[in-house]
Amino acid sequence: MSGSGVAPVSKGVAPADAGRRRLVETSERGTVPADSAGGAAEDAGAPAAGVCPGPGGPACTGRGRDGVPLRVTLALGVLTVVVGSTVLALGSPSRDPFLAPGDTATGSYLANRADGDQAAAAVLAGPYQERPGPPVAAARHDSVMASPLSRSRPLLAAPAAPSPAIGALFSPDDEGKPVHHCTASVVQSPAGDLIATAAHCVHDDGFRTRLVFAPGLHDGTAPYGLWVPTRIHVDPRWIRDRDPDHDVAFLRVRRAGRAGGRIADLTGAERIRFDTPAGRPAQLTGYPEDRDIPVSCRHTADAQGPAQLRFTCPGFPNGTSGGPMLTDLDPATGTGALIGVIGGRDEGGDDLVSYSSRFGPDVAALYRRATAQPGPRPPRAGSRAVASGVRPRAAPRS
Repeated sequence: MSGSGVAPVSKGVAPADAGRRRLVETSERGTVPADSAGGAAEDAGAPAAGVCPGPGGPACTGRGRDGVPLRVTLALGVLTVVVGSTVLALGSPSRDPFLAPGDTATGSYLANRADGDQAAAAVLAGPYQERPGPPVAAARHDSVMASPLSRSRPLLAAPAAPSPAIGALFSPDDEGKPVHHCTASVVQSPAGDLIATAAHCVHDDGFRTRLVFAPGLHDGTAPYGLWVPTRIHVDPRWIRDRDPDHDVAFLRVRRAGRAGGRIADLTGAERIRFDTPAGRPAQLTGYPEDRDIPVSCRHTADAQGPAQLRFTCPGFPNGTSGGPMLTDLDPATGTGALIGVIGGRDEGGDDLVSYSSRFGPDVAALYRRATAQPGPRPPRAGSRAVASGVRPRAAPRS
């Protein structure tokens, strides 16, 4: 984060990258470029290029290792490049089997039904189970007085009671182990089947094809079932250049392995607002990747330039990307008005500050496009959903 002196901490982590993350500081909120890493190594004490002395002086050395003649360093470098390139060519797959290109012109992806059912089965094959949760209170109209949002004291994200409309977003790893790498929330829509998250949670050099949403997740239990995408929508500008002003995604979802039903009828749904003025009191919620309960904080959603919101509250770690920024909470249902999701600048920020793309005209257009698409088709008569885990071989990159 600029000006903080703290390296960014990822808020949404690729399951397959969990080990690598401990070695290199990467981010669903921004990965350190390779050249930056090299520059850091130099600053840490790698020898600088020197001037070769005349005859009789010490050997002229390269930048990499003290005391090695330059010609040897160059020869080793060429050999390393040749051998490394050969290994890369032989060992790397031509494409990630768990990413799909989708329609890059419109920023949409029509999900494969079998992919969703297999991914949900992999989650249930792990330590998770579906168990019916308590019924959700009926949503009230906007005219009802919303609960005032007081600032959290201390100003720190803390464990919170699960909300039915907020849940964890899974991508099983290469061994089929269920790992939730991001957060999402149910939002109101005509078909009652829409969830919102960050674009970087669902598209990274391709659309993720093994996503599973568990609303209200707690203690290894999915009380409102497992839901998988039927369609995914992001702004094409995110696909083209990962524009942080468009780090928002909407997903149409269906119940995995079951016919019919709308997620909003089970969980309730957040209202959605566009062009909300900055500086409003808000509540931010997300699921850390290593916990099955959310963390939450209340502060203000301040302007970070014309296209971003800033929420200053420490304690939103890996996995919280896509988490909802809510204002005007309904005390009866716990739902509120969605004005942002953790993402945007630095793909969400760091452990001290969270960001969101502003919900302005572009996000409103994306929402209209998502809700205008046809809803999920019911399964054909006689078809049977996957009941036991068919585990994916690998996880998509985050």
